[in-house]
Amino acid sequence: MKVIDKIRAAAAGGDANASANGNGCDSSSNSNVVFSFEFFPPKTEDGVDNLFERMDRMVSHNPSFCDITWGAGGSTADLTLDIANKMQNIICVETMMHLTCTNMPVEKIDQALETIKSNGIQNVLALRGDPPHGQDKFVQIQGGFSCALDLVKHIRSKYGDYFGITVAGYPEAHPDMIGSDGFATLEDYHKDLAYLKQKVDAGADLIVTQLFYDTDIFLKFVNDCRQIGITCPIVPGIMPINNYKGFIRMTGFCKTKIPAEVTAALEPIKDNEEAVRAYGIHLGTEMCKKILAHGIKTVHLYTLNMEKSALAILMNLGLIEESKITRPLPWRPPTNVFRVKEDVRPIFWANRPKSYLSRTIGWDQYPHGRWGDSRNPSYGALSDYQFMRPRARGKKLLEEWVAPLKSVEDIYEKFKVYCLGKLKSSPWSELDGLQPETKIINEHLGKINLKGFLTINSQPAVNGEKSDSPSVGWGRPGGYVYQKAYLEFFCSKDKLNAIVDKCKSFPFVTYIAVNKGGSWISNVALTDVNAVTWGVFPAKEIIQPTVVDPASFSVWKDEAFEIWSRGWASLYPEGDPSRMLLEEVQSSYFLVSLVDNDYIHGDIFAVFADL
Repeated sequence: MKVIDKIRAAAAGGDANASANGNGCDSSSNSNVVFSFEFFPPKTEDGVDNLFERMDRMVSHNPSFCDITWGAGGSTADLTLDIANKMQNIICVETMMHLTCTNMPVEKIDQALETIKSNGIQNVLALRGDPPHGQDKFVQIQGGFSCALDLVKHIRSKYGDYFGITVAGYPEAHPDMIGSDGFATLEDYHKDLAYLKQKVDAGADLIVTQLFYDTDIFLKFVNDCRQIGITCPIVPGIMPINNYKGFIRMTGFCKTKIPAEVTAALEPIKDNEEAVRAYGIHLGTEMCKKILAHGIKTVHLYTLNMEKSALAILMNLGLIEESKITRPLPWRPPTNVFRVKEDVRPIFWANRPKSYLSRTIGWDQYPHGRWGDSRNPSYGALSDYQFMRPRARGKKLLEEWVAPLKSVEDIYEKFKVYCLGKLKSSPWSELDGLQPETKIINEHLGKINLKGFLTINSQPAVNGEKSDSPSVGWGRPGGYVYQKAYLEFFCSKDKLNAIVDKCKSFPFVTYIAVNKGGSWISNVALTDVNAVTWGVFPAKEIIQPTVVDPASFSVWKDEAFEIWSRGWASLYPEGDPSRMLLEEVQSSYFLVSLVDNDYIHGDIFAVFADL
């Protein structure tokens, strides 16, 4: 979806984050304020891993979009393209990619644009770019463009209306026009405004400004733009002050005016990083309050890949709450233009959403309204990608899951303490710690894990909870959500036989069980799709976003069993007794999906009593 369309929807009183399927939340007092984050490509693999972890946390607060800066040329440009793709399709945030003219002939520009178009990205920030490394002035490359205006014209000419095009605005004029006294002449300032209007007239539909610290300068800039006929939204770029040296370096590079009161406040605390950061949060908050009070309902935060200051400013403004994260669906909706209508998924990948996205990225159509004929789409084959871990998560797994395992009871204990919230990681989860709804039933989970039913996925029964419930809620306000109790676990063949026998006394319980080799035991047909989560909302049809689908379960089981070896056993050396024990469990246990279809009076844990 284009960012300009999100901003227009918010301005009209709708929700800037409502997807095409209409599952976004309704507006509240602050919901028509659009906020967004900017990131840049880190220089190391660890840095990239850390960025995605941080980005994932920040995106949970529902920014309307995030942008990623462009690395001019070579591997850095490739990294930008890769990060943008993962932002859009794995993190699931509307992504805007910067694109510059620096060292970019037209063929490379088109290659970048074709790449992001094929990845479902619709937003570009068109820039001239900084001079190449080691040069003082920008030099047009042979076969390239000399300015952002030419880039905007080219994008519109070749790609029509597919892309939303954003351009940069400079409240104090472009840095090239600012003299040694720190100011642009009035003539140069108006030349820069006229050039900005040319970019808008050529097809840009949004302006994001360079950083500034004098709010009056920004407000004057907006008014001056309106006076010359620029009518598109102008988004203020706010860079929180995180440390003094970085602030001085950035304002010097961008030739940004520092108000006297800001200098006076920083000077006595410049060597106290915590005090500087606290002042930066205060200043950023006050700047945004003044801007919002003037009727401008957009805020773009230059994060410098740091989260605390940006989120603190948004909390101070009442735009987000640390303890309350709204969910349009039980899983984060996709932003890829090709799958924005998707609103149904199998429950099995609930704790591994990135893996699900990577394995379904090639589908021609995505389920909307009903799961439909699940035999039509073909899941992508397992690859190394599904088992790659950020280094920080791998370190956490080593700390929490690698210990001598002398018997299966030691394995039971590991699963139990995870379900009780005493471990923060699991080989079977991409998420950090327990989800809020798991905490409702975690004591029960702990008990059945000690009995040898090793749970990797679950949800409690819910009968008409309000959609804004902090533990189980999702969807727009004023609705009610429902779900059937669900458990997914590994167990031995003997324990499975006991469960199958016990289920004869529970007519509302359905089960599917399969081992690594594909032996199948079930009391449902392969084609029986079971909706296990649904919601009822004002003026909407019933939404059923989560299902148990036996055909998909047969695909998921390969991944689930593979995690025993590649996600856990591989953390031990070859030949280690603990590794051999885990591999034995992998080869002999069954994976079981259990649903209690009586979501009103049922008790799924009663199945495990006396076992």
